[in-house]
Order: sequence, then C-alpha cells, then structure tokens
Amino acid sequence: MDIVMCLNQANYSVLSSPQPVYRTTLSHYMSSIPTYTLNNGVKIPAIGLGGAAGRDEKEKAHAGEWFLTALQSGYRHIDVAHIYGTEEALRKAIRESGVPREEIFITTKLPPSHHTRVAESFQESLDNLGLNYVDLYLIHFPFALAYEKGVNFPTNPDGTPKVADSPTFAETWADVEKLLDTGKVRAIGVSNFSVKNLEILLRSANVVPAVNQVELHPYLAQSGLVEYSKSKGIVTTAYTPTGYQAVLSDPTIAELAGKYGVSPAQIVLAWHVARGVVAVPKSSNKERQKQNIAASLPIFLPTLEPSDVARISSLDKGERVCSKPDTDGKFFGITKEQLGW
Repeated sequence: MDIVMCLNQANYSVLSSPQPVYRTTLSHYMSSIPTYTLNNGVKIPAIGLGGAAGRDEKEKAHAGEWFLTALQSGYRHIDVAHIYGTEEALRKAIRESGVPREEIFITTKLPPSHHTRVAESFQESLDNLGLNYVDLYLIHFPFALAYEKGVNFPTNPDGTPKVADSPTFAETWADVEKLLDTGKVRAIGVSNFSVKNLEILLRSANVVPAVNQVELHPYLAQSGLVEYSKSKGIVTTAYTPTGYQAVLSDPTIAELAGKYGVSPAQIVLAWHVARGVVAVPKSSNKERQKQNIAASLPIFLPTLEPSDVARISSLDKGERVCSKPDTDGKFFGITKEQLGW
C-alpha cells in the first residue's frame, strides 16, 4: 500500500444526481467542462487532474510538465496535497501556462501529521503554491499522526505509523473551519471519511464539509456513501477513479466502450459524471488528459443510458485497489472498524 498515492482518490438514481452545468459558448471542447455547485455556492469542475507523484523522484521532477500540459489541454481543476510534494511544481506550471488564476480550481490537503498545526500547515501550502487562496482545502485522512518537523509519515521504532492520541478529527475540523474566516480558502472538506465518521463529524461541525474525497471506481462503487453524502449536501470526489487496469479491462467496460465509441477510461469517467461524482484521474500523458476532458462533455461522449450506469455500478465488489489495508489489517495504523470500512 502506497499511502502517498492513496491519500490523495446499491441502485443509484441518475435523475436524482446533481446534473452538470455546461457553458453555452464553445469555441473548443476544452473550453467547457461540467461543474457542480458545492453546498456554499462554489462551483467545482467535475473532472480534475490528480496531482500525486508517488515515491518516484523522476515523476516528481516532471510533475510541473504534466501540470502544464494538463492546463494546456483544458484542465481547470488540479488536485494536489502537501504530502505529494508537488505544490511547488503546480506553482511553476500555473505561471508558465498563462491561464488566469481565477479560472483554475485548486485543491490541496492537510497532512495526517499536521492535525495539531492546521493554520501553519495551510499557510505552508499557500506559500508552496505561491497563491493567496485555494479553492478547496481537505483533511487528508481522518486520524492524526504524531508531528515531526520535516517528516510526512513518522513511524515508531518497529516501523509502524506513529498514530497520535489527539486531536480527534472533529477537533481538527473545528480548526479547519476557522480558515474560512481568513478569506484564503473558498471551501473546506474531508478525505477518506466513511459514513460512520461523517456522522460523528456532523454531530459537532458548524460547517458541513463541501466535499469528501475517497477511493471510488466501478469495483468500489461506494453507493451508500455517495447517497448519504448527497443527503447531507456533500459532493463526493473519486480518487483512483478508473480503478487501474483491472477495471479498464473488465468485459462490461470494454463492451460499453465499443457501444459509445470511446476508450474504457472515458466510459468510467462518464459513469462518475452520471452519478454526480467529481473524478480526479492522474495522467502525465497529454493525449490521455485530453481524453479525460472529452469524457466529461456530451459532444464527445453521449450521456450514458441509465441502464448502462446501473450495469457499471453492478460491477461493485467492495474491492480497494489503492487504499488497501496492510497485512495487519490496518490502514496507516488505523483499524477498519475505526475507519468505518
């Protein structure tokens, strides 16, 4: 399990899902990306670029290039995080792209080991990005790790994650709420929260999270979580949205790709859009980035028929391909029971 990569991504009524809003003037397909409206009125593009570079130093070194090609390909939603180590690369790409800051939706996240220093960590991210505000700030993981300066993932002598006894995620959320008063963040949310932990959070929250970002793809459809979140006004964002090759090579996905005349990845991204879910696929390939954008537009992919959306949802196996528990049954030192999995 690669925590850097993973801490990023029943029957479902398509008609009850939030519907994308399209700009009416299209000089080029990449000038129009569907958006959803968050619970505070802020609009978020339905397709973004996941900005995790993993542990590959070569990939991190080239992150600025794939951010730049993404912006040139039409992406207007970039999803990064303090622990990815790619915030500064995005800063450079924005400057080189010439795209006005106000046209780009930028998400970044609070590291698990920074729950005791929310304001300081947030400012560090702003400094890394070279920005005076971000559009969305998320708690990356519900449970806190001990803070050690310069160490993203502190460990105990035996190599296990150094989990902190406090603060609770409800206490951390209270500090994140305060960031709204600074005017430096437009919306706040969470990541890797289950229904169980959202319920706990909402008991004391003054602000309902605008977004919950989780691993979500056809093999992990998370229908209960998506529906619960909708009922509370929380938009779900999917990381690892295509589910890697196992999902993309599924016979049903391949059949539907043939039916609609698009790639398997486009079919899966269109399924997310049909369900009212934001998707942040990761790709350093310029042509694939364009395909991901095209997948979100009706002029390049017909709206999936409700029966096809249901067919894809029925592939659900409850199978995590990214955020997998370790051999001890824990995910980053936290039990599945604590996580609500």
